[in-house]
Amino acid sequence: MLRPVHERQAALEARFPRWVPRTIDAALDEAAREFPDDPYVVTDERSWTYREVQEWSVRLAHGLVQAGVQPGDHVGLMMANYPEFVAVKYAISRAGAVCIPINFLNRRDELGYVVRQSNAVLLVTMDRFRNLDYLGMLDELAPGWESGGGGDAFPRLRKVVVLPTSPEGGRPAATTVQELGATAEGWQPVAASDPDSPADVLYTSGTTGDPKGVLLTHDMLLRTAYGSAYGRAFQPGHRVLFSLPMYHVYGYLEGLLAVLFVGGSIVPQLVFDPMQTLRGIERHRADDVLLIPVMTLGVLDAARQGDHDLSSLTAVISSGGQSPAGIWDEIFELLQPEEVTTGYGMSETTGSTTVTRPDDPRDKLLTTNGRLRDVGVAGDPALGNRLAVYKVIDPETGEDLPPGSVGELLVRGPGVTPGYYDKPQETAAAFTADGWLRTGDLGRLDDDYLTLVGRNKDVYRCGGEQVVPKQVEDVLTTHPSVAQAHIVPLKDQRMGEVGVAYVVFKPGASATEDELIGWCAERVARFKVPKHVLPIAADQIPSTASGRPRKFLLAEMAAQRLGVA
Repeated sequence: MLRPVHERQAALEARFPRWVPRTIDAALDEAAREFPDDPYVVTDERSWTYREVQEWSVRLAHGLVQAGVQPGDHVGLMMANYPEFVAVKYAISRAGAVCIPINFLNRRDELGYVVRQSNAVLLVTMDRFRNLDYLGMLDELAPGWESGGGGDAFPRLRKVVVLPTSPEGGRPAATTVQELGATAEGWQPVAASDPDSPADVLYTSGTTGDPKGVLLTHDMLLRTAYGSAYGRAFQPGHRVLFSLPMYHVYGYLEGLLAVLFVGGSIVPQLVFDPMQTLRGIERHRADDVLLIPVMTLGVLDAARQGDHDLSSLTAVISSGGQSPAGIWDEIFELLQPEEVTTGYGMSETTGSTTVTRPDDPRDKLLTTNGRLRDVGVAGDPALGNRLAVYKVIDPETGEDLPPGSVGELLVRGPGVTPGYYDKPQETAAAFTADGWLRTGDLGRLDDDYLTLVGRNKDVYRCGGEQVVPKQVEDVLTTHPSVAQAHIVPLKDQRMGEVGVAYVVFKPGASATEDELIGWCAERVARFKVPKHVLPIAADQIPSTASGRPRKFLLAEMAAQRLGVA
């Protein structure tokens, strides 16, 4: 049984009476001093204590410095949720360098774009993962990379370090992660980085185009991570299981960094499998699980099929996308946590900036995306102990709108990125003249609670009438056969644009196009009813790491499939 939220938060406030800016490696060192023998990283094979991760990161930092990495250099890291990710992540910070976490789902040209645009001097990469051969990609991009670095293709890239993912993996001439971290003999700590300097350049997957490198500082990351522990009221030793990638702010902030403040553990899983998620909770006695809605649906389906001991699970957070109707009641019924939360954020805001409190009324889960997050001592007193505040404007006029009005969400505060790496034009376009970041999302604010309505760029006009896709998507997901719905615009000679609905059916369920169009026609205005319905498998939806569909790609797929130029 969890203690009341206010008591758990008071315990954190007693341990952290004032905020001390640090780098992320210094935060690890502090946790290792306080919790040296407590488990930090837990896998099915073994666990690593805080002291072991700290010592591992020192050896790897020594290897990075020996390889020529200097303070301020950029180091690429393309790795799934292996324990090595954690050690290398802290090692990059300890060497005074900036980490470039890279989406391991990238294909060759996407990988090349990030390495080139980020000016990475060293790349740490898996040899392969699932069906992707990263060394083969490098062979095509920069032949001879094993000894010659990036060559003419990537003139800044001096070295590639490989994590073999199988005994027969790797490349004979390439340095391995194990070799990089073989010894700390002769290690001399580099000058400490400024906590206000960049720790990460985190590339957005891009719902609307090319990725951009979001600049995040050490202090931004740690304040937000503390805010997660405070806002969700972590108890000592809080154990979080997740398969969300640690290259993205969700797994990184809500998992890897947040548990530092309570001597907690992470249980990172390499891939998402609903049954393995439940087995992992049972085996490792996880207190908490991080999910996006599509994962939540899969876990709920798996929970219906078997009997698992989930008695350790006290908290669930399901966030990062559209939640189908009824999901919250099913979480409480099938997983039986004491607390369920949801929220809203983006890479540019260092993750979640609004979250429901664990003790909020259940209707807030059903109707909102959480309230402006109070992060306690880590927040700005001038902003009510928050790292970000929002306002709503008219997307066309830019005028501020009153509470309860739907418009574009703007955000500002110390948790908001200063901009995009080496993209001054994109940075300038992202901010208003008075310093508010344009989120591109439509929503409303009521008594500090935020409710998302859709994406500003998702909105389209059918016959001159404005359509917000989320309203119709919500209607479609109330159909008994539909698990997910994603609506994108399609050019139309008569109407200008019409809607195309991609639907993911529930297991064993189906419905005809006419049936689903009729379902919508009974519930929304005619101009909002999609003209086409296309079935799609959940794993075929192009999405960002946080689970948001990349709708511009869905729109391209629809135009190609329906033969519209």
